[in-house]
Amino acid sequence: MPGGRLTQQDRQEIALGLADGLAYAEIARRLDRPTSTITREVLRNGGPTAYRAGLAHRATERRIRRRRQPAPREPQAPEQAYGRDAEAVREYEEVFTTLLMHQGMPKMTARLQTCLLTTDAGSLTASELAQRLQVSPASVSKAIALLESQGLVHRQRDERRRERYRVDDDVWYQSMIAAARDNARLAQTARQGVDILGPGTPAAVRLENIARFVDFVGERIARAAEQAREILHTQPVTTTDDTDTPAPTADRRTDHGGAQHK
Repeated sequence: MPGGRLTQQDRQEIALGLADGLAYAEIARRLDRPTSTITREVLRNGGPTAYRAGLAHRATERRIRRRRQPAPREPQAPEQAYGRDAEAVREYEEVFTTLLMHQGMPKMTARLQTCLLTTDAGSLTASELAQRLQVSPASVSKAIALLESQGLVHRQRDERRRERYRVDDDVWYQSMIAAARDNARLAQTARQGVDILGPGTPAAVRLENIARFVDFVGERIARAAEQAREILHTQPVTTTDDTDTPAPTADRRTDHGGAQHK
């Protein structure tokens, strides 16, 4: 029934559609379902290459049984603000976490990153993260270390001298710059192999091509990140006639450390 829960037959049709290379929208049209339903179903159950109808159906039944169990004394998540639908938020967090995992992020790290990104304050202490995710402080510490190494979170101390982990509007810029630095190190290491393996040999040529490609892409990633940061983070200013106009940016430039130069 359109709008109801997906049946096992629906999931078999989804699996067949994925095997045929159909887009989510086309599968949704055939099942008379919203595209978002198909997208969420596939991402939470292994992604387009690993989706299995039987496994997905059993996993969904397990989730339904867990939801019907009595709520624990301590809520796993705080009451939702702004009138949000708690179940919709939980499902969105699950989809976002799964997407990060498909991009190579470990599950615990992906859960923690999603938790920070969907928190209005944008920062939480280690104990708050452990409580929200129902995991040990050691798990939080390990995940935070990985996120810090990728420039996706940073530490700060609040007025009570507690260490907090924060994401902000600059998080993807910092991550892109960190990736550009990693690319530069990769290119440098690849070129070291050229001399060791002998210039002109097949292995050396391969390493030189890798270095040139990574240099080319890394330089453009860094340049695009700088431009996007300058354009997208420009704050609007209000004129005397209450009309919002963007602040001038023509004479502003930023370096990789975030400092502004006239």
